Amino acid sequence: MSFFPVAGAADPFVVAALHLPDLSVGRDVSMAFLEDYVLANTQVFVGAGIRRIMLQDQTRRKGAASAETIAVTAALGRMMKREHPDLSLGIIVQAHDAVAPLAIAHASGADFVRLKIFVGAAMTLEGTREALAVEARTYRHRLGRDDIAILADVFDRTCVPLIDISPEEAAKGAVKFGADGLVITGATFDDSLSRIRAAKTSGVRRPILLGGSVTQDNIRATLEVADGAVVSTALMKEDAGRADILHWDGAKTQRFMDAARAA
Repeated sequence: MSFFPVAGAADPFVVAALHLPDLSVGRDVSMAFLEDYVLANTQVFVGAGIRRIMLQDQTRRKGAASAETIAVTAALGRMMKREHPDLSLGIIVQAHDAVAPLAIAHASGADFVRLKIFVGAAMTLEGTREALAVEARTYRHRLGRDDIAILADVFDRTCVPLIDISPEEAAKGAVKFGADGLVITGATFDDSLSRIRAAKTSGVRRPILLGGSVTQDNIRATLEVADGAVVSTALMKEDAGRADILHWDGAKTQRFMDAARAA
């Protein structure tokens, strides 16, 4: 299926983020466990009617993504596509890396990647980050995979911009540098909606997803302003431990999607 929704389709533009364990502190996690973990939680999302899932590596690393991250994430993504061929799969890696997500997407058959610092520069809790746009777009073209959509964050709330332009100007810049869609996440839910409105008013015509704090209770308000939403935490089980296979709650996920469809 296409990553972007078809006009008029009864298909809420919801992207569920399936977080992998942080492998930098979990070297005891086996590939067999990861396969079971990914398949079980993918089924929760698919069972509720979510057709777009982002496989999210959370392995912290100072530089580019490690070889293990690329290999493991690509293998798991390929497995997801094999089990659910109609699924629209996305890739995001914790490392600040323009190449790794696209390489993983290319190998696994994923449809999109999410890049956190696409334009500008920012200070994060892990240090300074520079724009990935030019390198990502160049590498995607070199792969011959311009069909892999780039979902770009614009001044995400987990960072402090080091460039003095407004969020809406940054959004326009991200589109100019090749983003196929945007993720906007402000300091609060209301701030996110305000930033999305400003970006659309400024002329941004690419799809914009709200990237955080989306719940069953506010999905209607979200979809009145944004084109879609990224969701994960609001659907999680409250008592899942590190050794548990299932981390997302089927009943919560179903209620969320029912509310999204009603919106």
